[in-house]
Amino acid sequence: MNKVAEANRPHIAIVGRRNVGKSSLVNALLGQDLSIVSDVPGTTTDPVKKAFELLPYGPVVLVDTAGIDDEGELGQKRISKTIKILSQSDFALVVLDARERLQSKELELLAYLDKISVNYIVAINKIEFGVNPKLLDELKELRITHFEVSCKEKVGIDELKRKMIRMLPAEIEPPLISDIVSQGDVVVMVVPIDLGAPKGRLILPQVQTIREALDEDTIVIVCKDKELRSILNNLKNYPDLVITDSQAIMRVAADVPEKVKLTTFSILMARHKGDLPTFVRGLKRVEELENGDKVLIAEACTHHAQADDIGTVKIPRWLRNHTRKNLQIDIAHGADYPDNLSDYKLIVHCGGCMLTRRAMLTRMNEAKLLDVPIVNYGVLISYMHGAIPRALRPFEEAIAEWERLKVNTR
Repeated sequence: MNKVAEANRPHIAIVGRRNVGKSSLVNALLGQDLSIVSDVPGTTTDPVKKAFELLPYGPVVLVDTAGIDDEGELGQKRISKTIKILSQSDFALVVLDARERLQSKELELLAYLDKISVNYIVAINKIEFGVNPKLLDELKELRITHFEVSCKEKVGIDELKRKMIRMLPAEIEPPLISDIVSQGDVVVMVVPIDLGAPKGRLILPQVQTIREALDEDTIVIVCKDKELRSILNNLKNYPDLVITDSQAIMRVAADVPEKVKLTTFSILMARHKGDLPTFVRGLKRVEELENGDKVLIAEACTHHAQADDIGTVKIPRWLRNHTRKNLQIDIAHGADYPDNLSDYKLIVHCGGCMLTRRAMLTRMNEAKLLDVPIVNYGVLISYMHGAIPRALRPFEEAIAEWERLKVNTR
């Protein structure tokens, strides 16, 4: 892997009405013709993503969206997609037509961005035709700063980039392990190679964890679960930390001495992308499930499920065996996060390695607003296999939540 994963790049949504020049602005920022540009309203239908380097800030993703004033049944679906993109974005560029006044849809858009706390810049495009003074008055009255650009004549683009860099978040994700290891620590990472493993490479959470551990000048040892005991026997001292794939937690926990810190890649992702104490709190609902209750398993990526797939096969089986209940389990893949979350008693979410942190937190917040507990794959698997609280011990905030959970359920 030689580039920053898309899910680890800040996402910048380009939004506005149809035919205001959103795609033209994307092309101007990129310095290339990626998005199709046309005077026909509604040329962009589905969101188009493009990763690029916004120097000197770093890697970002631009998302070109459909117009917020799209029409018809399909148009409403496109608008819904745009709204979903906004809720998952770290920043927004709101594009206006220099010749026109603020429209009701644009006022609604600005209010929505304020509501969901997404920082944004207003870019007034097509200034080669002149700027409507009433538009400037309206923006001034709303106390909204703006930049005047001409995508056609490449005017104001560099200034807009500089302002974006100043407003983008400096750091958007907590660390994976850099705050729980030190220089010289020995970290053993257990990576089973099963049917679900991608051919010729490791999965993203494993790659990212290895890289972050190396950045902290730790000594990294990678092995398969069946090699772990031999590795431990040949080390002069016990390792400082062992990280395993969740599915191997029982075998690994049996081989790793109690004094050695142990956790899973999925638990690392739980706090890297979401909020680990919230996922721990979701365990309480597991013991409250009854026959007929609906459980949602949310898998953010769209890989082809194998015969022993963790999300569609193993977790449903383990959950039914653990609860001894006849549960109704639904599976959601990729961006397909259901609107009827209130129908579910529990949400079981993957590690979210293919989601931005904001997208993961948005999903968690939707569940919270509807009072639906949510738990992460790794937290749930470790719990059902008897590895909680041990797998949480490297994280003080998670252990504190577990202790509160125990007190409240006695």
